[in-house]
Amino acid sequence: MAMAAPVYYTADMVRALPDDGNRYEVVYGELLVTPAPRLWHQELVLRVAHALATYLEAEPAQLVLMSPADISWGREDILVQPDVFVISRVEARTDNWTRIRTLPLAVEVLSRSSQRADRFTKRRLYQERLVSNYWIVDGDEHVVEVWTPNAHFPAIERDRLTWHPAEATRPFTLEIRELFRPI
Repeated sequence: MAMAAPVYYTADMVRALPDDGNRYEVVYGELLVTPAPRLWHQELVLRVAHALATYLEAEPAQLVLMSPADISWGREDILVQPDVFVISRVEARTDNWTRIRTLPLAVEVLSRSSQRADRFTKRRLYQERLVSNYWIVDGDEHVVEVWTPNAHFPAIERDRLTWHPAEATRPFTLEIRELFRPI
């Protein structure tokens, strides 16, 4: 019996998929599908985005956004949607996802269905693409993994997240207990 040839997805193929409540992404041709997240996931996304937005009001060189997004670095075999991410305002002004080339910070909040993709597939992509800081927020364990491009293991933050963009006058800080406070 002949086996079907594997399908290598492109960004255009992913964009053509139905709007059915799932998040579709592609990394080097591999299709990643995750269902709608839990309420706790969305609350954590909002808390991180709000904290970053407040910080970036005083540090106006960068802009924080939340997915949906089409981050592809201009490649046809990549299309990711980080939960929260920061881009330069210069790149934002192009108003074109394909021109976004630099992510100083990307944040993924873990879901049961996204753990493998967030911790391995997308983490390796973000490291290859030189995303300066990649945070994996684990809402069940109340920790944040902090990855940098050359790290073999993450720094595990249990007390405070700190991020200091090169052009910023002061660092961003977020207390872990505040991030994970009960709803």
